Amino acid sequence: TWLLLITSGIIGFVIGDLFLFESYTIIGSRIAMLIMTLVPPITAIISYFVLGENLSIKNILGMFLTLLGISMVIINKNNGEQKLKITHSIKGLFFAFIGAVGQALGLVISKLGMGSYNAFAATQIRIIAGIIGFAIVISFWRKWSNVNTAIKNRQAVKRITLGSVFGPFLGVSLSLFSIQHTNAGIASTIMSIVPVLIIPPSIYFFKQKVKPNEVIGAIVSVIGVALFFI
Repeated sequence: TWLLLITSGIIGFVIGDLFLFESYTIIGSRIAMLIMTLVPPITAIISYFVLGENLSIKNILGMFLTLLGISMVIINKNNGEQKLKITHSIKGLFFAFIGAVGQALGLVISKLGMGSYNAFAATQIRIIAGIIGFAIVISFWRKWSNVNTAIKNRQAVKRITLGSVFGPFLGVSLSLFSIQHTNAGIASTIMSIVPVLIIPPSIYFFKQKVKPNEVIGAIVSVIGVALFFI
């Protein structure tokens, strides 16, 4: 159990979150979280091979809708141009995709390792593994000076602390609790509504201009994810 949860923490927190947060700085949290709607389909595919869970035609149709919704957002025509092109950084999109793979793999490994283990205790093990993993990564990249600079920014620390309580602590603990008591894919489906929920805060806090096709694309992606498992 410990070995699987430690592995899950390293893959989910270190690899998954590292690439996810890197993508935030390139394409923004709203688009990055839209790419994260791929987590449920990826989780289902991994679960098919690892946990023996079934895939049907409806599942494949759901995956298609999810990809269609994402495409509606990231592929558009620029003003005056006839050709469709990717309107967001390919590097940022790729990082978000790696983040999605990391989170999906972390979820499946967590389900394998948890059994009847307490979800909050499992989260502690995963977070400890993540902290050690990040310490190794930061040491390898020699970025401790950046960490010290960030710690001195009190406003940033307050926001990060608040985000940590709602994200890695409550969010991850409840997600582990959910996959412990239901199908991993169904749990991922419910968690995938983030791209829709994040639109109002993006407009209010960051003053982002959200295009109609981006709202529709986010909704289509979530419908695709829902169809994938319901």
